[in-house]
Amino acid sequence: MTEKPRRGRKPPAPLAPEAARERALRALGRREHSARELTRKLTHDGLDPLHASEVVGELGESGWQSDARYAGLLTRSRIAQGYGPLRIRAELTSRGVDDALIREALDEAAPDWLDIVGQLYDRRFARPPASQKERASRYRFLASRGFTSSQVSSVLGPVVECDDPEMTEDEDGLQDDLS
Repeated sequence: MTEKPRRGRKPPAPLAPEAARERALRALGRREHSARELTRKLTHDGLDPLHASEVVGELGESGWQSDARYAGLLTRSRIAQGYGPLRIRAELTSRGVDDALIREALDEAAPDWLDIVGQLYDRRFARPPASQKERASRYRFLASRGFTSSQVSSVLGPVVECDDPEMTEDEDGLQDDLS
């Protein structure tokens, strides 16, 4: 019985170590990569993991690849896009950047997180939440962008609960007595 040809991408031809350095430099010329990302790309292209790590190590020693530079660049980019510290930390961790480098990048950027979350909130929402459900939805949105609960709460303000059925909110968000 013959095997059916596989669909999709053909398995890569083994990559020579000399070509691996060239391929890695081309990838770094397009954008910064973490060491883990670059190693994964090289192994995906057919280089064995040991040689891929060696090539990435050599590039790191010569200054072509730097996890610290990558962490700083990605941190500044995500801050400009309106992401919070938790999301940035998670993204850098998933890309193999050391925790000390992440802390350093976040400290170096030194953003005013409350200002960033406030600007994002103002851009996204024109008026205060009309209900607890809407407030919770906004909370989830800001939390999914990577802001801490204290940062989100500072923008949303205190929770206002009204158990009096004779009180209702008017268009301005102010409570009026119906009786």
